[in-house]
Amino acid sequence: MSAKELPIVTQPTVAPVQEDDEPTFPPYKGPAFLSYGFRPFFLGAALFTGLAILAWVALFAGRVSMDFLYPPREWHVHEMLFGYLPALIAGFLLTAMPNWTDRMPLRGTPLLLLFLLWFGGRLLMVFPWAGATTAAVIDGAFLVILAVYVWREIIAARTWDRAPIGVLVSLYACANILFHLSALRGSSTDSPERFALSVMTLMLTVIGGRLAPTFAREYLEGRKLSPLPEVFSRVDGIAIVLVLLGVVAWNLQPESLRAGSLLIVGGVASLIRWLRWGGWRTWQEPLVLILHIGYAWIGLFLVALGASILGVGFTPENAVHLLTTGAMGSMTLAVMTRASLGHTGRPRHADRLTVTIYLLINLGALLRIFAPNPDTPTAFTHAMLSLSAIGWSGAYLLFVFHYGPYLVRPSLDE
Repeated sequence: MSAKELPIVTQPTVAPVQEDDEPTFPPYKGPAFLSYGFRPFFLGAALFTGLAILAWVALFAGRVSMDFLYPPREWHVHEMLFGYLPALIAGFLLTAMPNWTDRMPLRGTPLLLLFLLWFGGRLLMVFPWAGATTAAVIDGAFLVILAVYVWREIIAARTWDRAPIGVLVSLYACANILFHLSALRGSSTDSPERFALSVMTLMLTVIGGRLAPTFAREYLEGRKLSPLPEVFSRVDGIAIVLVLLGVVAWNLQPESLRAGSLLIVGGVASLIRWLRWGGWRTWQEPLVLILHIGYAWIGLFLVALGASILGVGFTPENAVHLLTTGAMGSMTLAVMTRASLGHTGRPRHADRLTVTIYLLINLGALLRIFAPNPDTPTAFTHAMLSLSAIGWSGAYLLFVFHYGPYLVRPSLDE
């Protein structure tokens, strides 16, 4: 798989770029690990989240006690939203951007420095020896620099159709800054968390909504199966707008009837979009199917969140975990596994360990969603959360075990 395996087209008139059009760059003679952004950031994100979730459960159970930069609950939320996910976003964009712009990829020492900045933020959130303000500045700088990089490449190459990606990354950087400002003042972090979740929802809706039908179409076309899903249609555009309206209302009036209703409408539109792709027809290739499972989680999240605001079904916290454990876990691992195979010269096929990764992440999500309210801990609650953590962390640690060697060694086609 080349960088074309990560297409994002935000306008329906733009056709997927063919493999023959892939730009060629001078050969890279440094360590393979620093040849493309997906290598250090996918591996670092998987290892970090696998350990961080286990640490969170141990903290929740009272088995360990640590003085993080912020209280345990805020640390957990921040590190999932602004620690783990930004690393995956960086790995994706640093790999795809050179293909979109025909400009040199970030590699070697600059890539290492950016990775160390992200890693430094993770360390300082746990061991804030440099002071709270310094830790917040260093952590916040990562997404700001990533946004600057994205905009620099877009402007230099005049690839304005990628501007929505630049906007979303910039908004995500702002959400992290707002989180730190609120936490340092001792104020509630609910608003920046909601803002970040909304931006994440839009990212997954736009990016996942591009990748899922594209790869399904490629798979079905290769096996001469029809009908082929449309990569982008009027239905897709309407669904994206409705999701946007829903999350905007959720930020402006988070407990209002209007917000709940618009979120449900956006969720139903997303599920209609998902049904039109017919992704279940790719069941023989889990590498494609998992993207469709991940996108289904988005629609279910929006419906569940809207219903919870209206007082029906899940609690808002459990509804949010449909996004953070279900959609985010499934779709990020879908991209990570596919990119790690294709970009290292290996067949794009999910073996048994990869299927196990997909099963673990979805099992962990289901257990977390149906777990009782952790505000009133019981033995059953601890058991459910622990099993959920084992499933979720197990998926990412298995990725490290299985795909780590691919990421640190040269590609087979080099």
